[in-house]
Amino acid sequence: MEVIDLNGYAIEVTDLDEAIKITAEYKDYQQENNDFSDFNERQKAYWLDMHEKLTVIKNGLNNTLKI
Repeated sequence: MEVIDLNGYAIEVTDLDEAIKITAEYKDYQQENNDFSDFNERQKAYWLDMHEKLTVIKNGLNNTLKI
């Protein structure tokens, strides 16, 4: 499946559960050096957006598969 990222690019996702795990880790990561605060904010926004999109997809799939 493809997910459109925060920058408008299509990202191919082949393992939804693994992608959710990875984005969960990345959304909380930040550089320790304060010189990177702008970078940290952009990266956090990117990974949080991607994590939310993947989670919505998974929840939608789970709801669709319930009988």
